[in-house]
Amino acid sequence: MGDAGDPERVEWMDRTETVEAEEKVLGAARAMTVFSAADEERQRGVRRMKLTATGMLLFVAVVYVLAEWASHQGAGAWARYVAAAAEAGMVGALADWFAVTALFRHPLGLPIPHTAIIPTKKDQLGVTLGDFVGENFLSEDVVRQRLRAVGIGSRLGAWLAEPGNADRVTSELATALRGALTVLRDSDVQAVVGEAITRRADAQEVGPGLGKMLEGIVADGGHRRAVDLVVTRAHDWLVLHADSVMDAVQGGAPGWTPRFVDRKVGERVYKELLRFCAEIRDMPSHPARGALDRFLTDFASDLQSDTDTRARVERLKGEVLGRGEVQDLIASAWTAVRAMIVSAAEDERSELRLRVRAALLSLGTRMATEQKVQDKVDSWVEGAAVHVVTTYRKEITSLITDTVAGWDAEHTTRKIEAHIGRDLQFIRINGTVVGSLAGLLIYTVSRGLGA
Repeated sequence: MGDAGDPERVEWMDRTETVEAEEKVLGAARAMTVFSAADEERQRGVRRMKLTATGMLLFVAVVYVLAEWASHQGAGAWARYVAAAAEAGMVGALADWFAVTALFRHPLGLPIPHTAIIPTKKDQLGVTLGDFVGENFLSEDVVRQRLRAVGIGSRLGAWLAEPGNADRVTSELATALRGALTVLRDSDVQAVVGEAITRRADAQEVGPGLGKMLEGIVADGGHRRAVDLVVTRAHDWLVLHADSVMDAVQGGAPGWTPRFVDRKVGERVYKELLRFCAEIRDMPSHPARGALDRFLTDFASDLQSDTDTRARVERLKGEVLGRGEVQDLIASAWTAVRAMIVSAAEDERSELRLRVRAALLSLGTRMATEQKVQDKVDSWVEGAAVHVVTTYRKEITSLITDTVAGWDAEHTTRKIEAHIGRDLQFIRINGTVVGSLAGLLIYTVSRGLGA
């Protein structure tokens, strides 16, 4: 506990976690530059093309030497033409060799300016690539145009309208729901639910709401069924417990009254109670019903406007919510709800899954056939994508720049050269051929003009 409260230790732990996270990112970036078997095969292809390009350079060099020797030995004019073509081919080959080599390393190991571009400008290239992606691929106009051309609403609707796909989505949703409910701890959810219900009940006065509801029930006559039930049950109970009622009345009589008088009084009271309940039960317009209606109407009004009544209801609410039994009931409600949801999610024929499947099929049909629904879905998707792109564009492009920055310069150079080096060697070959042709053409034109 002492370490948790020490600011210096907390700061040190934060720095340690940050360094570890950075090392993981750099480690992952370095892992991306490790040569694979495919990279080794590409590298062998690059070496073969280098030998071919270098062989052509040596070939034109030998041709040049032989042509010069032949020219000095009195050979015909053709020797000068061949020498000029070979000389220009050497120049073209050397120039392109320098250009290609300068991309990956210093030619001949000499620190010539603006050479070894990839290893020395790796981070700058990463920033440039990130900016290029951000400006040309993550702009709002590009995202909207591409998504609008895809027509996600109609395609998704046609896909969802297939019963098999709807079943698959329903199953995946059920699995996700079960997983989420399994991960949640009952004690945590119960505490949250109990606190939320208690806090909401404490914050909101219930009296006016109860009064409004009771007023509506009385106005619609909804309480009459409850009155009918209570009166009927009371009448039935009196019929079954006649002796108990009469014994209770006789037991409360004075001791000096004769027993037969007590019995007569008990019988009279029982008969009156039985008659009263029967009349209330059988007479919708009984005065007692009217009195109950007036009482409930007045009570509903007091709940909404009488300060003392509202205060008493609030005190009663606090007492009820404070009881342990009520808190246990609130907490246990989550267990029952979770079990019900999990059971419904697992049962393929449950009402929950059937309703979800039907809703997906209906949604898919509407999305596939109704242009208005398609436009709405496309608008939602475009809006969400644009929000993500515009809000997190820097974070997305920084993934490129940070990844490139984390690469080792030497390994990055080798990996890039393995991927594009073979094509670059064709530049050397073409430079040799084009240089030779250009040299021959220039020499021919100059000889013709000189003649």
